[in-house]
Amino acid sequence: MNRKYELVYIVSPDASDDQVNDLHTQVEAIVQRMGAQLEKTENWGRRKLAYEIGRHKEGTYVLELINGNGDVMKEIDRRLKVSDLVIRHLVVRIDEEQGVVERMRNRRTETSRRRRVARGLPADRQPGEGQRGEPDEDRDERFDIGAEDMR
Repeated sequence: MNRKYELVYIVSPDASDDQVNDLHTQVEAIVQRMGAQLEKTENWGRRKLAYEIGRHKEGTYVLELINGNGDVMKEIDRRLKVSDLVIRHLVVRIDEEQGVVERMRNRRTETSRRRRVARGLPADRQPGEGQRGEPDEDRDERFDIGAEDMR
């Protein structure tokens, strides 16, 4: 079963751009060899770390979005652990969060439909129904001072 994963790794600031690209190429080769798909790669560049890791105060951040199974991520995790260039890495499964959001949206929609039908309305909102006027963005009523407040 294919799942969606987000892989972020931080490469040592001592590493050259070629070494960072070689590391990405290794990850890409593992993904292709194991039948997964590399959806997106973003090199965020050199950034300051939130806290010192070993003797490093900054590193090169790389984000990879991967569609595949757990075996692919286990292999990538194993490879990144033994690499001297990688300071830290993190793998997060993101399809689960998207599923939770989708289930909540469907539940709210179904509840809304049941309530509308119980009140004798059509199940779905009609065009223009339920829209409220947009408030004046320049005016905030919380700060309006009435005549009685001036005394």
